[in-house]
Amino acid sequence: MTLRFSNPNVGRVVAARFISRAGAEAAFFVGIWGKAAFEFDATPGELALLMASAGIASLLGAALGGILIDRFDPKRVLIVAELAFVPPTLALVLPETLDQMTVVVAASALCGAAVMTAVASFPPFMTSDPSRLHKINSAVEAGASAAFVVGPGLGALISRYASLDWIFVLDAATSVVAVALVAGVSLRPAEQREDRAGAWREFGEGFRFAYTTRSLRLFLSIFTGLWLSFGAFGALEPLFYRDILKTGPEALGWVNMLFGAGVVAGSVLLGRLPSAFVSARAALIGAAASGLGAVIYTGTADMRVVLIGAVYWGVVLGVMFPMVRSLIQSDTPDHLTGRVMGTTNISNHIGELTPLTFAPLLAATFGIQAVLVGCGVCLIILALAAFPEGVAVDRLRRRPPSVPPLLETMEESVIAAP
Repeated sequence: MTLRFSNPNVGRVVAARFISRAGAEAAFFVGIWGKAAFEFDATPGELALLMASAGIASLLGAALGGILIDRFDPKRVLIVAELAFVPPTLALVLPETLDQMTVVVAASALCGAAVMTAVASFPPFMTSDPSRLHKINSAVEAGASAAFVVGPGLGALISRYASLDWIFVLDAATSVVAVALVAGVSLRPAEQREDRAGAWREFGEGFRFAYTTRSLRLFLSIFTGLWLSFGAFGALEPLFYRDILKTGPEALGWVNMLFGAGVVAGSVLLGRLPSAFVSARAALIGAAASGLGAVIYTGTADMRVVLIGAVYWGVVLGVMFPMVRSLIQSDTPDHLTGRVMGTTNISNHIGELTPLTFAPLLAATFGIQAVLVGCGVCLIILALAAFPEGVAVDRLRRRPPSVPPLLETMEESVIAAP
């Protein structure tokens, strides 16, 4: 299955996203976790502190990135953030204690979150035709998801045949390559506003717009629900493999590669669907389907069912992530795109971090498998309960959108072909 792009801008952004994230996934899953666990012999509490420092720094990076995108544009912010990412990433070879590494990881995460916010803000500025937005998002998501498959494997090879520190060199190098690719991308002119307030006042404007706009509030809630479910898996999934499936850590890697392949397939699938499919109702049905995926994935101790669940869940999320992102972008004016996407990333990080505070206690009380299955069931119930709101939002969104005149030179299409 391949992707073809009639506009090279899309191809450059997808390639940059794939290369940059492949290095980042290698650095996170193998480099950072490997160094913390095997070189510094981290305890669960120390590892949690390491991840918390990265999470808090990511919140700040997403907020700052959003403000800067609306003051400048996503291309300039992405280039600066990728270049700023290089020094702290290379510095990860220097720490001699876990405390030192925790500080450096936070600096790297700060820049990485700005990169993610900038990438998420690119698609609206690569087209003036809302019907093409989901195609661009699906292509960018496919590139990122393919990196999720390739990156950890590449990191494992470097760790085996060189050392963990060389993974951080790879991560820094991929950021430089991404900058070279994005430098040639041209964006359509954005709607500008002359009035400027303080940085945090500007971010507050975007935050208020996101949560006081009926459609955006629903779309952000869907994203947050998905990440709340993921947060519980982040705390308990390795224990599910150890205590329920009775496997070793290598099974985590192989199954997550299949999951990543499913995400790629789902992202490509969305690019082949008509724009009419992209709706609030489809997003809520997708959220319920995601909850079902979590139930299938963790509902048995049969590895064959786990494999099927991983692929199915990956396909659903591959459709969901770019679709909801497209819905958010299409209902956001140009001058607020960066701050709204920053708000989206912050909501996602909070959703991912929150379950870490209570998932272990619930698992101790009800069992690991019961909690993971329960997360899926809760997501199904919440998505179905919100369906009437989705119908109402779709009815409101049928009003003709206010968009700049179509720029023929900025048109692009993403065609998936076997």
